[in-house]
Amino acid sequence: MDNTDLLSGYLLTCAAISLSVLFWFTTMKDQLFAAPIAQLGDFCFDEKVVEVFPDMIQRSVPGYSNILSAIGMMTARFAQPGSNLYDLGCSLGAATQMMRRNIAHADCQIIGVDNSAPMVERCRQHLATYKSAVAIEIRQADIQAVEIENASVVVLNFTLQFIEPAERITLLRRIYAGLRPGGILILSEKFRFDDADVSDLLVELHLDFKRANGYSELEISQKRTLLENVLRADSVDNHKQRLQDAGFEHIDLWFQCFNFGSIVAIKDKGAVA
Repeated sequence: MDNTDLLSGYLLTCAAISLSVLFWFTTMKDQLFAAPIAQLGDFCFDEKVVEVFPDMIQRSVPGYSNILSAIGMMTARFAQPGSNLYDLGCSLGAATQMMRRNIAHADCQIIGVDNSAPMVERCRQHLATYKSAVAIEIRQADIQAVEIENASVVVLNFTLQFIEPAERITLLRRIYAGLRPGGILILSEKFRFDDADVSDLLVELHLDFKRANGYSELEISQKRTLLENVLRADSVDNHKQRLQDAGFEHIDLWFQCFNFGSIVAIKDKGAVA
């Protein structure tokens, strides 16, 4: 067996684990928008969303399980002894759990943060069912107000897109300042594209993905209306420039599927702590 076969086997195992993490939370199907809603407001992560969230995100975000797998793999590489790992916008803790499963140092601590009370309550319940020597603290708080310190790994998994664009650089600068030299930020987002033809293609492919996963035109339309005022997507180039402005020395896109993807930003090992 060569190295390629070994890597393929490892990736398949990680993907299976990430899917098990997703469906460990709940098996309830997302039908929140299956019937017409008289008055559509803004999307919020309330108790109804919490009940169906694993199904919703798996059927809505192409490549989500791959991103979870890679979060675990990068955690194994970048987690430093005696450091903190942050999952900012942790929702039900899928990324948190993938981080915990892949930390080799028992003296690390994972800090998950989310501003949704129903998400935090359910996340704590889920994570409590797993035994681990790695300490976890789940906080209900605004991620923009959380102090980042002694960090080796920080995850923003489809979270930054819900923050006002003008306020994003401040959070990223705080993350960079709180990372140890050699630390990593994993930033996953929905992207927009300046080229109209490319944008139209990738949006349509994403809609086809949702249709193939059982969403009706009504469900797609109603959810899009709910999200349009709270989810503000950015281009890959804008993300890279902002990360560079925040101080990160090593930045690149590592994964993309249609108009969703993930970027790594690494603090140089020679940077001032």
